[in-house]
Amino acid sequence: MLNVPSQSFPAPSSQQRVASGGRSKVPLKQGRSLMDWIRLTESGKDLTGLKGKLIDVTEEELKKHNKKDDCWICIRGCVYNVSPYMEYHPGGEDTLMSAAGSDGTDLFNQIHPWVNYESMLKVCLVGRMAVKPTVSKGTIAVFVFLCKGMLPKSQVTDILAKEGPSSPSYDWFQTESLVTIVIYTKQKDINLDSVIVDHQDDSFRAETIIKDYSYLIHLGLSHEIQEDFSVRVVENVGKIEIVLKKKENTFWKSLGHSLENHNSFIPKKDAGLYYRRCRLISKEDVTHDTKLFCLMLPPSTHLQVPIGQHVYLKLTITGTEIVKPYTPVFDSLLSEFQEPVLCNSKYIYFLIKIYPAGLFTPELDHLQIGDYVSISSPEGNFKKSRIEELEDLFLLAAGTGFTPMVKILNYALANIPSLRKVKLDVLSIKQEDDIIWRSQWEKLTFKDKRFDIEFILSAPTSEWNGKRGYISPALLSEFLKRSSDKSKVLICICGPTPFTEQGIRLLHDLNFSKDEIHSFTA
Repeated sequence: MLNVPSQSFPAPSSQQRVASGGRSKVPLKQGRSLMDWIRLTESGKDLTGLKGKLIDVTEEELKKHNKKDDCWICIRGCVYNVSPYMEYHPGGEDTLMSAAGSDGTDLFNQIHPWVNYESMLKVCLVGRMAVKPTVSKGTIAVFVFLCKGMLPKSQVTDILAKEGPSSPSYDWFQTESLVTIVIYTKQKDINLDSVIVDHQDDSFRAETIIKDYSYLIHLGLSHEIQEDFSVRVVENVGKIEIVLKKKENTFWKSLGHSLENHNSFIPKKDAGLYYRRCRLISKEDVTHDTKLFCLMLPPSTHLQVPIGQHVYLKLTITGTEIVKPYTPVFDSLLSEFQEPVLCNSKYIYFLIKIYPAGLFTPELDHLQIGDYVSISSPEGNFKKSRIEELEDLFLLAAGTGFTPMVKILNYALANIPSLRKVKLDVLSIKQEDDIIWRSQWEKLTFKDKRFDIEFILSAPTSEWNGKRGYISPALLSEFLKRSSDKSKVLICICGPTPFTEQGIRLLHDLNFSKDEIHSFTA
């Protein structure tokens, strides 16, 4: 795992470590750090055992390599010999061995989908899985048709559900100066943040997220276009229009030639992450160890991060690509409550705590204005539908874990008329000087009487008159007071993994259901 925090939560002596459970990091032997692994990969040593040869791996062959000293794992169609990496894996050998000799894609996606395994394990690549014959959607449709009347209706429905939503299609039109690409999604819940468009060099890429699926148009355009373009969505029919400006007023005989995965419609978890280079515009101190970074998207990119979702920032550190997940925020809290978010904004803001002994954040902090950071397409499973008709919204955050809450809070207060109470508790703050945007949060409590916030400090000075301590049953019992006995409630929780896992256990102990809890666990 490349996400290496520089400090642990809770502190080693904290009572919160008792029976914490869940997945945690395993202490590594001396000389087995991430930097040691990077040095090994650059040593020229053969880590595959195949002397640089790549092979097609059958399922039968993969199954044979299921031992600690001979461990192959498939991730997204690529097979790696992870035996040399065993002692360097922060999650321990057991995690890797649980996928030994098999396809570990689902396990990888559950635990750390942000990790750039292609870069980290590139010298361990054995080859690709041998292609197996696949059953087309048309074949499934015929099968379902033939089964009607022969199978119970519930079984036919299950088959259709597994098949997923209907595949979109696209067409294109042109005038003397414009080219319009039209995507027909066949869905009615499509909006501007459902589509991501990138034009880099000769590659035009438009990805549309439809439920949990990704539809991709990927073309080498037949002629040059200008940097700026427009994206329009007709929500009631699920139609997307991307209008490109021709560099020369000439007639195009074709839109272009197909590139990798063009016109594909696959589960989003199998699509992988796509990055674009964004320029650092500014960085300013918010507290003594937290900064607000402003990055600008390329002029030929359309990307809006949906509410409650995150992106991955990527830097190359000592020759290896390192990635970390972050949730975009606004440039300030109150300004965005006064004005709507601009749909065509080219700027993305991140509140990031700098860990001096860390691997990623010091490199990020050392960047100069004008330098570049790569940003992925959005990820996450939060749906706005979860807060529709909501009456009580409780937000529980540790430190900068409140960042996913900012846009949720903004949207809920502005758009949910049924909302009666919104409360944010921010824990894992040591002292008053560590409180981020304190004055802005307090102004918001005066601006909207439905909102309240508490800061709970872990090591305050004697002058602190507020609450102190850590997450506990008593704290949650007081925090989670519904506006009525049967009010519709949602509790969002975000922070370091041990904090989140313990919080979820305590919420279940207080009889809150799974449907009433959403955890941000990137």
